[in-house]
Amino acid sequence: MIKKVSGDILLTKAQAIAHGVAPHDHFNQGLALALRERFPAMAKDFRHYCHQENPKPGESWLWGGAEGVIVCLMTQEPAADAKGHPGKATTGYVGHALKALRKIIDDENLQSVALPRIATGVGGLDWGEVEPLIEQYLGDLDIPVIIYETYNKGETADEGI
Repeated sequence: MIKKVSGDILLTKAQAIAHGVAPHDHFNQGLALALRERFPAMAKDFRHYCHQENPKPGESWLWGGAEGVIVCLMTQEPAADAKGHPGKATTGYVGHALKALRKIIDDENLQSVALPRIATGVGGLDWGEVEPLIEQYLGDLDIPVIIYETYNKGETADEGI
């Protein structure tokens, strides 16, 4: 069941946070930066994973630590410049990444997941293109899927969990 909220996703009570990134992302902007600052081991493990596996757009990667569970959805092209700025997202990549997230939710028996408006910030997609994909791949789940439609720093959302 999908619930849309406003608030600070970092204050979620959901078991996992899923967010969009690019393969080999530097986690240097937006939610990725906030997650890197809060979970430095996750960012380090992601870099190691990328060097070992060379993931492609459309894939997903699960990280779990004592602090929480993060799912990196590779919704964007890898960086095309030396500064490491991620490329743009596509609806195809988003769809594949959400399908992979669905498999992770099932395989890991996750009981709730929170997402921002993936691929609409740095990724450059319109929310009107992304929202139906989330409905398609996650809408029939019997667990809370909390979509943070509006970011309000420091505000705890009414997630209903």
